[in-house]
Amino acid sequence: MSAVIVPPRLRLGVNIDHVATVRNARGGALPDPVRAALLAIEAGADGITAHLREDRRHIRDEDMARLRREISKPLNFEMAATDEMVGIALHTRPHACCLVPEKRSERTTEGGLDVRAGHNHLRVVTAELNRAGVRVSLFIEPNPVQVAAAKAVGAQVVELHTGAYCEALRAHEDAAAERRLHALQDAALDACHQGLEVHAGHGIDYDSVAPVAAIAEVMELNIGHFLIGEAVFVGLPAAMARMRYLMDEARAHAPKRGSGHVAELPKLKRVKR
Repeated sequence: MSAVIVPPRLRLGVNIDHVATVRNARGGALPDPVRAALLAIEAGADGITAHLREDRRHIRDEDMARLRREISKPLNFEMAATDEMVGIALHTRPHACCLVPEKRSERTTEGGLDVRAGHNHLRVVTAELNRAGVRVSLFIEPNPVQVAAAKAVGAQVVELHTGAYCEALRAHEDAAAERRLHALQDAALDACHQGLEVHAGHGIDYDSVAPVAAIAEVMELNIGHFLIGEAVFVGLPAAMARMRYLMDEARAHAPKRGSGHVAELPKLKRVKR
């Protein structure tokens, strides 16, 4: 009989990109994404995520430098695996770099990184960052091919793309959402068995967070756009407190690893704002 393992507390990483989006819409210095990061940490964030894009549409180079200097929690630098971004990461030395696909035409990241296709390049980038003391996470689709490829290139972490699951749930496509959720569960277990730390993120809101938080192998959720949007109405600490409560509640009632059960997709119900 396999041992039953109680899942540890689930970490919450807060992505502050879209505070910078609002700032850049008008120009100038306000609202300040670094101030948002400090407020998020004060409100209980376990880490801060920021994506420095090639076109600098939200976070800018000086934001990354200030975040590295001024925040007390781990900085997760989302980036494309380009020479320019690797150079910035090596200069900045964040706690971790999450390598993501990036296209100029997309509004937001549209899918996971094809690690198998980019194996040779990603192996070199991963090794270079690791030598500098930076953990490497790969943002991938929840499937066994990409999990195995992430392990093969030397990453320490995979972040599972939850976007398809969240979109199906939001559209009330329950059968599709259940399939997507099971794919996330299977990929998380697979990654854990291969010695990879498992994170998850993209598109998560109050209605979709619980089933993902209930996956015992997931150690961290990275949530940004929804929290920043909700903060417009209730403030960032209140938005985070509600998300933290839903995460903790789901975790407390999650099937324990080794129990032979998987989390069931709850019936869709809107969470009161």
